Amino acid sequence: MKLKSIFLFVALSFTVTASAADRKLFDNHWLFALQDSVTMSSPNFNDNAWRRLSLPHDWSIEGDFQATNPSGATGGALPGGIAWYRKHFDVPSYDRNKHYFIDFDGVYMNASVYLNGHLLGTRPYGFISYRYELTPYLKAKDNVMAVRVDNSEQPNCRWYSGSGIYRHVYLVTTNALHVAHWGTFVRATTDGKVCAEIKIDNQGSRSETVTVRNTVLNSAQKVVSTVLRKLTVNPNKPAVFEENMLVDKTELWSIESPYRYVLRTEIVQGGRVLDRYDTPFGFRSFHFDAQTGFWLNGKNLKINGVCNHHDLGCLGAAVHRDAIYRQLRLLKDMGCNAIRCSHNPPAPELLELCDSMGFIVMDESFDMWHRKKTKYDYSHYFDQWFERDLSDLVKRDRNHPSIMIWSIGNEVLEQWNSADADQLSPEEANLILNAGHAITPNSTDDGKMNVNSQLTKRLVDIIK
Repeated sequence: MKLKSIFLFVALSFTVTASAADRKLFDNHWLFALQDSVTMSSPNFNDNAWRRLSLPHDWSIEGDFQATNPSGATGGALPGGIAWYRKHFDVPSYDRNKHYFIDFDGVYMNASVYLNGHLLGTRPYGFISYRYELTPYLKAKDNVMAVRVDNSEQPNCRWYSGSGIYRHVYLVTTNALHVAHWGTFVRATTDGKVCAEIKIDNQGSRSETVTVRNTVLNSAQKVVSTVLRKLTVNPNKPAVFEENMLVDKTELWSIESPYRYVLRTEIVQGGRVLDRYDTPFGFRSFHFDAQTGFWLNGKNLKINGVCNHHDLGCLGAAVHRDAIYRQLRLLKDMGCNAIRCSHNPPAPELLELCDSMGFIVMDESFDMWHRKKTKYDYSHYFDQWFERDLSDLVKRDRNHPSIMIWSIGNEVLEQWNSADADQLSPEEANLILNAGHAITPNSTDDGKMNVNSQLTKRLVDIIK
């Protein structure tokens, strides 16, 4: 049986990580220029004539439709190019004992981020979320952040991608002791059991003993379970531990009633809360049956789903929560109950809305692996970046109750490898199945699964 996608099914209860100690939108008062110069990263560069705007922003949708634009028909025949964003900012509450981070939900594509002339890093994948630490280069006043976005090599996508910082940006402030980025993983069962894995960072210079307080709140913000733990966290060595809790009379997350709880993790020392980290989650169970299909909370459910690309039609790729809600509301009203994120990591807003509105989600990672579909697509970066990008996707999204399926590749061309290619045998597949996962790659007549087994197992290991 030939399949158009390779799907990874994970039979665990996932939830969404929401907030950090102090996480503020960093969208306003940016400067923009559709041009390129190495001098634009300098804090002293004269940007007085640049356009002023607020994020999210997609410069492609502002361009002219031209048949000669190299993005082609699948890219909307709209322009790409190279552009820079710059932001001048102060930190009025700057504290040299704090740690500062910048979170990008998504920048399309090849984004290089600078703070006060220092390169923080470059991420090629335009659909992935990531964080950089600002602390070593940050000042109380007169900071300049510069972002170079290179979407000039076209075509690099099989659908409209947009260009620029098209998702939200956040400035995050923490104490030296804090819950790590995407540092909680909650597994919740329908009988009220909660197993929370917590990762705590200590970026200070000495070991610290703290109390970690985990509290489960219901939708009315009422405390329904609490547990305390004494913990010593060594410097620059994360502390990872599991906490088991029990919630009585749980409300289940379902398509009809998408009920969510919150796990609140607090790090307390000397009566002071050093960090507070909220993780919304839901109680639900599901499984797939070869004869009867999908089951949610013990009830057989017909999945009526759609494949949903990330753009917002004539609004372009720039994220707008109300526009995403409108899409989902229309789909819900016509009987849709499932969304496949075609063919890339979605905006966080989409997943949050699917959680709150009651949609099953297939979270998709890549449109290709090694073998390219367009001239300049992600295949150029796959070998160097797939482990980091897939890990970041899973860590970011693993707590969403709406996610029932993980896709590690859409119509990847490796599934049509010749018979003498590296293959995944039934025995190898059983090892994966016995580990609690199910993967359904393409099968050949001789019973061998015609995909690259080494790569597939590495992708499975990342999901695990």
